[in-house]
Amino acid sequence: MGVELQHPMKPELTAEEAARGRFVSGIRAFILNDLAGDMRTAYDKRAAPAFARETGRAPETSNEAHQALRGDPAFNIYSAMRVQAQKMVWQASGAVVARDLERLETEAAKVADQPGSVKLDPDLDIPRNVDAIEVHLMPGSYTRGGESLEAGAVYDQGLAVFSMGLMGANLDDIGLSMAAYVKGKFPDFQPQSILDTGCTIGHNTLPWKQTYPKAKVEAIDAAAGGLRYASARAKMQGQEVSFAQMSADALDYPDASFDLVFSSMFLHELSKKARAAAFKEAYRVLKPGGLLLHMELPPNDQMNAFDGFYLDWDSWYNSEPFYKGYRDESPPELCKAGGFDAGDYFQFVVPSIGIYGEEAVAQAIADENANAVDSETTGRLAEGIMWFGFGAWKR
Repeated sequence: MGVELQHPMKPELTAEEAARGRFVSGIRAFILNDLAGDMRTAYDKRAAPAFARETGRAPETSNEAHQALRGDPAFNIYSAMRVQAQKMVWQASGAVVARDLERLETEAAKVADQPGSVKLDPDLDIPRNVDAIEVHLMPGSYTRGGESLEAGAVYDQGLAVFSMGLMGANLDDIGLSMAAYVKGKFPDFQPQSILDTGCTIGHNTLPWKQTYPKAKVEAIDAAAGGLRYASARAKMQGQEVSFAQMSADALDYPDASFDLVFSSMFLHELSKKARAAAFKEAYRVLKPGGLLLHMELPPNDQMNAFDGFYLDWDSWYNSEPFYKGYRDESPPELCKAGGFDAGDYFQFVVPSIGIYGEEAVAQAIADENANAVDSETTGRLAEGIMWFGFGAWKR
């Protein structure tokens, strides 16, 4: 179970810190596998039948599955342990960074003159979802430590523990898988300018530069400290990326600036109003023939009641207030409202390239159902580590 980062900017772990990270990661694996399985059994054998006896039908929505399970011992144990494990992730990571922060600042200063840039905006009105909400139960949220590297380093180390090694050695599997899919699916598409609209620490930004090395890659986020960490992280990996502090719903770029606008696990952290504005802004800054691409959680209308509830759990118990609201929306409708033509929308499920390899990505591309807008697309998520993506072309 790999939980130790491999890039040069990573916090240096003592043997005790590494062991603690593995312990917390192991607890999470137990919760998300064994206890989640117990909860599903409880749902099938107790909760759903009880709901059906009371209402005359099975649960049909995420909310109804949640209603059916609340109070069940399996649900209570799962939820209590998962919340505590989440807190343990940040406790372990925060302790590592607090000890190593001065060294990280020194290392970042050494690469300040290398290719790549970071531009901060001290006048930016930081959105509440970035600053005022301790999203993911993360103390201090994304602005922890102000402009220091603290927030970025804590997020990096915390996500390594949280992901249990399933997001790649440098947490870049989503970016690598998505970029490989786009390159294989659309071989004639050769973007020269790429924008990541919610990059945090740039972990899924760098794969786009690796996949399209001639492209100019830019990435934005609203949190200054994470951007400083992202820039140093990219430079230490030899990747030239320009980072800038701004919000996705108010991009400081001219019209028709980019061939590709991308995000990963970002939309569900925006309010409904900001999310709608972000789609319109993406459309505005895309060139004709450009591509909008998001990796996100699959929508509730493409999942059964229990699976929808299982993903929506975070909205109720992991301090992610916009999570379920996003999943109740329709990706095709979001794209259409942003200005994209309904006929230019597509969605897909791509297997983890780190776990299954390039051949599996190629097979996903070859599969005639890979882009089907129906429940079979999201149903494949149960087969293993798969990433749900959707996009639209600007014609």
